[in-house]
Amino acid sequence: MPSATSNTYFRTLQRFKPDYAPCTITKYESERTGMSVVVVDREGPKVNGFFTLATEIHDDSGAPHTLEHLCFMGSKTYRYKGFLDKLATRAYSNTNAWTATDHTAYTLDTAGWKGFAQILPVYLEHVIVPTLTDAGCYTEVHHVDGSGNDAGVVYSEMQGVQNTQGELMDLRSKRLLYPENIGFRYETGGMMEQLRVLTADRIRTFHRDMYQPKNLCLVIIGDVDHADLLHILDSFETSILGDIPKPEAPFRRPWVESEPAQPLTKSVLETVEFPEEDESSGEIMISFFGPSCNDLLQATALNVLLVYLAGSSASVLEYKLVEKEQVTSAVYYSTEIRPNILIQFTLSSVATEKLHEVEKRFFEVLRETAVNPLDMAYLKDCITRERRLIKDSVESSSTPFSQPIIYDFLFAKRDGSMLKADLSNLKEFDEIATWPEERWRQLIKSWLSDANHVTILGKPSATLSKRLKSEEKSRIEAQKEKLGPEGLKALEQKLAQAQAENDKEVPKDLLQRFPVPSTKSIHFIGTTTARSGAAKKLGHLDNTIQELVDKDDTKSPLFIHFEHVQSNFAHVSLIISTESVPVELRPLLTIYLENLFASPLERDGKRIEFDQVIMELERDTVDYSIGSGSSIANPEVLVLRLSVEVDKYTVAIQWLKEIIWNGIFDAERIAATTFRVLADVPEAKRSGNNMLAAIEEIIEAAPASIVRARSTLVIAVYLKSVRHQLNEDPRIIIAQLEEIRNALFQFSNLRAVVVANVEKLTEPVSSWRKFTAQLDPSQALKPMEKRLSRLSEAGRNPGKLAYIVPMPTVDSSFAHSTTRGPSSLKDPRVPALMVALSYLDAVEGPMWTAVRGTGLAYSTSFSRNTESGQVSFSVYRSPNAFKAFQASKSVVEGFVSGSEALDALALEGAISSIVLGFANGQATMAAAASMSFVRQVMQELPSNYYEQILEKVRAVEVREIQAILKDIVLPVFIAASANLIVTCSPVMEDDLVEGFKVLGFEPEVRDLASFQDGYGSTVPEGEDADDDEDLIDADSLVSGSGKDNETDDDDDAS
Repeated sequence: MPSATSNTYFRTLQRFKPDYAPCTITKYESERTGMSVVVVDREGPKVNGFFTLATEIHDDSGAPHTLEHLCFMGSKTYRYKGFLDKLATRAYSNTNAWTATDHTAYTLDTAGWKGFAQILPVYLEHVIVPTLTDAGCYTEVHHVDGSGNDAGVVYSEMQGVQNTQGELMDLRSKRLLYPENIGFRYETGGMMEQLRVLTADRIRTFHRDMYQPKNLCLVIIGDVDHADLLHILDSFETSILGDIPKPEAPFRRPWVESEPAQPLTKSVLETVEFPEEDESSGEIMISFFGPSCNDLLQATALNVLLVYLAGSSASVLEYKLVEKEQVTSAVYYSTEIRPNILIQFTLSSVATEKLHEVEKRFFEVLRETAVNPLDMAYLKDCITRERRLIKDSVESSSTPFSQPIIYDFLFAKRDGSMLKADLSNLKEFDEIATWPEERWRQLIKSWLSDANHVTILGKPSATLSKRLKSEEKSRIEAQKEKLGPEGLKALEQKLAQAQAENDKEVPKDLLQRFPVPSTKSIHFIGTTTARSGAAKKLGHLDNTIQELVDKDDTKSPLFIHFEHVQSNFAHVSLIISTESVPVELRPLLTIYLENLFASPLERDGKRIEFDQVIMELERDTVDYSIGSGSSIANPEVLVLRLSVEVDKYTVAIQWLKEIIWNGIFDAERIAATTFRVLADVPEAKRSGNNMLAAIEEIIEAAPASIVRARSTLVIAVYLKSVRHQLNEDPRIIIAQLEEIRNALFQFSNLRAVVVANVEKLTEPVSSWRKFTAQLDPSQALKPMEKRLSRLSEAGRNPGKLAYIVPMPTVDSSFAHSTTRGPSSLKDPRVPALMVALSYLDAVEGPMWTAVRGTGLAYSTSFSRNTESGQVSFSVYRSPNAFKAFQASKSVVEGFVSGSEALDALALEGAISSIVLGFANGQATMAAAASMSFVRQVMQELPSNYYEQILEKVRAVEVREIQAILKDIVLPVFIAASANLIVTCSPVMEDDLVEGFKVLGFEPEVRDLASFQDGYGSTVPEGEDADDDEDLIDADSLVSGSGKDNETDDDDDAS
């Protein structure tokens, strides 16, 4: 019985407030089932859930991954595929899930508590009591279709990654790190050969063993009604008690009560080949075991030490191996939280013939570091900065603490005591800051330089590429021959029967039991705008923040836009027009931007070397970056941003001044950057999806576009010419970079944006005096260039272009088509277009059902881009992109002709999804401030635009949607009105060409290199522009936020 005082079966284990974050963390545990719940209370429009199960398996069957998919196919009470997601769209929600090696997490992303509360018990029933039908397993996991090809959503997903460089290296590394019967050894996503024989019964057994409430933790972050939450969970538990193993039954806790992994007894080095026709460069992966994940002090020290070694261009390994010796394009580190933390270093783009040599050099540098004096000042700066980054992350992330809470549930004590110790404060940084140098050197030795390890040398192999393609082709041919015409027909019928069973229509009355929740529980974050200088021309503002700004107004004409939020940090950005940069120099922007924060500078007549510059930047900032303005709705401008603690506001502006005007164009630094960018080329070309975007830029953007000029297919040629010129006479390149700097940083090109607690800025305007002294304020502020003006003729008027691009590194196919659309948010067609695309793209909506539900592709999506006046459609990772494209076209044609009716309930869901999209755009204080700036300045929209557009969206009629589908959406599938690009495995080329011809396209088969454009640069004699199809992600962000885990997003702007 529940406690007489609390009336709930959930007892409170912990409740505390971290002293560095504006939130409260509460942990509950059910006395009936053992279910754990951790709530992080914080203000904002979003409520996020992570429903996490510890999952452990000792094979490569893929049961954990397939189960993650199958739980969305129906539950005990709601036995309809798609019901959960149809409900989610009505409740301002989005569902998703991921499968990691050690856990499976189901996510619920909702605007407001009411929607979250409505869907929560339904979602949990899908997780704990799913249907797991044979039909669902057949379509979702794996099947052979009527043409004899393997298909299935999970199968297609793994087909796209199993033979990639990263997957092959990672799998072999796991096999060497962990012996049999240790769960971390296995591929939980599933190997293709095992997915082909995986049975529904095996999946059901895994669910029974692992999916129990005592093995479930609900992590909920947002503005939560605790009493309502516990009432919902009490009722849910009561409803499932008869469906789950008895709570008191014995249960072996995954990982914690499993056989532990033993320390490595020796170091191992192996070479793993991966399929790639370009054999010029490979990769090195080096793995170590670190301290226990439950040792907070040691884990914190490890993270700081990794930052010291490989966190930036000034760090030990990056400085020596990348910047000075130039034997690799980057040294990345990552950690995976396990009972003993797994440490991994990746050395990217290493010359194939030097893989062994560079691996040896890596350890030489580590050992030299361990025995020589450490830079203790820099090490202490790393400690301070890591603490600062944690404080910033709890503000800048909409889901703070989700990962540490999940890993506490997986590996720590279930009473929450370690969770409280870990998250209450940051005192561990104080303690490690007192450690002597010798202790740090000893850690380097024990964890890294003297530790046993596993090294994988990833070696590209054209022979393997051809062999894999040949073997797969032969396997499928043999499969078809074995099945014969009658067998194939039987499989076609079996698939149709399974699809019919899966696709039973959800009864409307079932959905209608769940009304669309009120939006009153969605608490949007408010910001206050103030303006100074030229920004005042946008209109007079009457608020207390504007009064503060006016008091400090120095009559400077510099355009400064302030967004006032409650924050401990100041985000200072410059929006920079690129119109003044000569078109022929725009490809060189890649080198200019990469070098901006990594060059020497002059200060008081003295030269400060680049590594010292980086150290000082890291000491003063939380983050620094420069990249395109995509995140502020204009990719043709640049955004230079520094984030600092609020008391360093003037320091940030001083850094802007120094970085811009005092930077020294050093030939050695420019050469190092050029090497690094070109070295990344072979790896970057391996993504079929990324190459779609690269080809699209070449076709649809004009040479004036900086997006095109910095794209992979331009830089591939252009930087070879730069490299040659640097060898011949670097003064020419230096003069060109100087010309770019002078063109960019003119008064007429600059707009400043400040997001901060303006009340804490003592001189919000006058702090810019020294910066503006470098400028000529007599220049008139230029209007910002528009993406639309930088399109090519093919981009402005799409149609009749179709390309099939075979890529040896791709196992599946990707497609992208583009047609014309509205070019302004003020276009009266926009509201109906928003509803139409939201309707089509809904999870378990018409496209999902027709394509993903039938195994034709992992996903499809529409996008509208008013900056370019285009509407696009994409097919992602498909066994046959034509079939997915054709099925999608048929869906739209059905709505246009009226043979398929638009569902009223689904239209309500589409509108709710639009509301969720607005909430996503302002989930944090910084995001809300950025959205306010974009609306007012970049898009020139009224302050109440979002209220206006939602009102118009709710008023859209069916006839308007049908008109939009006919006039704007359907043309994206028509050859005369759309440009089409397909990247694919070479074995798919002929089928795709013939297929798209049926739809009226006239596909031209071209190789990737044929799209390259050097902007008039000449490739030096003896160096073939196409020799390695040099490709890079030239739009990558130059960032100072460290390089642990993932590369930074270029669009991290205002």
